[in-house]
Amino acid sequence: MHPTTVIRQLEADDLTAAGELGRLAFGGGPPTAPPPRDPPPGRTGYGAFDPDGRFVGKAVDLHHEQWWAGRRVPAADVAGVAVLPEARGRGVALALLRELLRGARERGAAISALYPTVTGPYRRAGWEVTGALRAVDLPTVALPRHRPASGLTVRPGGPADLDAATDLYERIARHRCGLLTRRGGAFHRDGAPTALPDGVDGLTLVEQDGRLVGYASWQRGRGYDRRAVLTVEEVLATTPEAARELVGVLASWQSVTPTVRLWPLGSDAIAAELPLEQAREHEQRIWMHRPVDVVRAVRGRGWPAHVRGRVDFALTDEIAPWNTGAWRLEVDGGDAELHRITDEPAARLSVRGFALLYTGAADGYAVAEAGLLHCPAGTDPGALDLLGAGPRAELLDYF
Repeated sequence: MHPTTVIRQLEADDLTAAGELGRLAFGGGPPTAPPPRDPPPGRTGYGAFDPDGRFVGKAVDLHHEQWWAGRRVPAADVAGVAVLPEARGRGVALALLRELLRGARERGAAISALYPTVTGPYRRAGWEVTGALRAVDLPTVALPRHRPASGLTVRPGGPADLDAATDLYERIARHRCGLLTRRGGAFHRDGAPTALPDGVDGLTLVEQDGRLVGYASWQRGRGYDRRAVLTVEEVLATTPEAARELVGVLASWQSVTPTVRLWPLGSDAIAAELPLEQAREHEQRIWMHRPVDVVRAVRGRGWPAHVRGRVDFALTDEIAPWNTGAWRLEVDGGDAELHRITDEPAARLSVRGFALLYTGAADGYAVAEAGLLHCPAGTDPGALDLLGAGPRAELLDYF
């Protein structure tokens, strides 16, 4: 990067240039509306400017929260990273990400996730691939149908039911790891919703004693021949009976939509009812993770109440140097803390290895085999598995 390149937060006057760079980088069509007069809420944009003041790069910090085993953890999820073609290869993206992490730490963020178009630049900045958002296609005729369960009501929903659907999502998401809270920031709404979200044609609800226990939001698509696809934007249930009802409703589309497309969780009530052996992958979007502040990342999340232990390690983080140092992790009764220590630990962990362990994407042996954890002979890399105690992290939202 040119030594006089300036990285700063975007202001209202920068939004037109930022939008145009995003359109060029990601292949969008011409704008259909004027740029906003003020930066959108729930995000902080960063811009890079060359010595002539030309706008050459951007990155956006999304002020999300993620559920981690019952606790909300503030996140700086990253989107919209783009660099002008003539400025690429000069360290602009790395400088933007460095400043984004610094600003995110100042506002209290603990962790960060992103969907990359290419992994190399993000790995150099400390993110690592830790999961994938997968869309699968299933033959509609293969979906099971059961007799309707007594005590359940299945009905179409509307805008007035969206808050109840969000509450049900939260009941499922809060005990998992990585899923967004869908509260505040970009998810904030002024007043009650008056329409279904863009791209959603229908909402199917399953209720028990007046309480929502499952829902599916779907897009009908076009046609009714062999190419027709019913796209299920989301389908979630809190009981197996509700899951069977929802899968049965999806199966009822077999005469006009031979394919159902959905984004399943790794394991839940819905996945337990699907013939996943017949699933074909439609697309996969990998996502990457890293800590913004390791102390907050450890203290802020939930931990399994039955897990107790202690492990020392040295961490290296060149982009966020406040994370670098010798640490002792102590986990006890659902809580954990990281303390700085003066001793030199035997285990030396990179920030990318920290991300793999923290999200449960890999164990200590796998991280060591990848060269992201170094232990002297006779030291068990599995001791670092303590950092990943709990469910493996997942995402259901693309950003």
